[in-house]
Amino acid sequence: MKANRGQIEKALDAPPADIRFFLLYGPDEAGSAALGKRLERAMGPEAERVDLDGPTLRDDPARLADEAASFSMFGDRRWVRVNGMGEESLAAVTALLEAEAAGNPVIATAGALKGTSKLLKLVLDSPRAMAFISYQPDAREAEQIAVAVAREGGLRLPNDLAKRIVDLTNGDRALMSGEIEKLILYLDAAPDRPAEATAQAMDALSADNPDADAAPLVNAVLGGDLRAMHRELGRLGEAGTAMAAVLRPLLTRAMLIANIRTSFDESGRLEGAVEAAGKQVFWKDKPVVTRQVRLWDAHGIARVIQRLAQAERASRSGRGLGDLMVRHELLAITRQAARER
Repeated sequence: MKANRGQIEKALDAPPADIRFFLLYGPDEAGSAALGKRLERAMGPEAERVDLDGPTLRDDPARLADEAASFSMFGDRRWVRVNGMGEESLAAVTALLEAEAAGNPVIATAGALKGTSKLLKLVLDSPRAMAFISYQPDAREAEQIAVAVAREGGLRLPNDLAKRIVDLTNGDRALMSGEIEKLILYLDAAPDRPAEATAQAMDALSADNPDADAAPLVNAVLGGDLRAMHRELGRLGEAGTAMAAVLRPLLTRAMLIANIRTSFDESGRLEGAVEAAGKQVFWKDKPVVTRQVRLWDAHGIARVIQRLAQAERASRSGRGLGDLMVRHELLAITRQAARER
């Protein structure tokens, strides 16, 4: 069945016995992940979690129903999580929903699924399943999310700074959380010792991360131009630009492509979808953005956003592998785009 936000939040906070499968999908994968955390909290820290993925379920369709019906070897509560589910899991989900019993809740996240998706139709038609689509929040919603995330960490975030963080991260929940986490650590805030975020603190954190001219690299990576990608990486390396600095403009463009692609898939009119993006697409960039939208389907660009967000988080780890991981991800993304050209 299709759920609204209130219904899915209530069900994830207290999983009903008659619902055995939750599907969280849509272009806002960070939003789906945030919802998934609600089920994790509901099950409790002692619960046994079983992690599966699409390829595993494709090769062994009976595995999902088996895991959902199995008892925990530790005698605790048990639940199943599937990341990156797609059409390859149709047989597995069918078996789960048709099984005589399934005592453990199953939750799966997916990217943007097409309206013709057989997996989505199966879930929407089943009284034993719930599906919820997460869209990218608008600016006002994103600011409210930023304020709420900060409050949980003991940080009072003024509206003007919340807007600044939203603009900086293009409203991506994972990146907003990262920026807020940096502020919390910098100001030594905590729920039991709240602190006020200030513009001075944000300026101090961003002072050592000057914006780089990453536009040519962005176009090379998302346009599948391997030669230009290597050339731009060399140029930025000679300028002493940290690899982490190129991730934000890449993410901004990838999320723009995802939004335009969604509109294109719904309307069938690419030029109209690009025009509908308004000022997000600078007039000089319209031809290259249009080509990039043609290259990436909804699932592909959702995966790119996920990989870039993971690389962005790794670049902050301070473990010395950040730059290497970023280069690896950029190469993988460029190669994928090159295959679609």
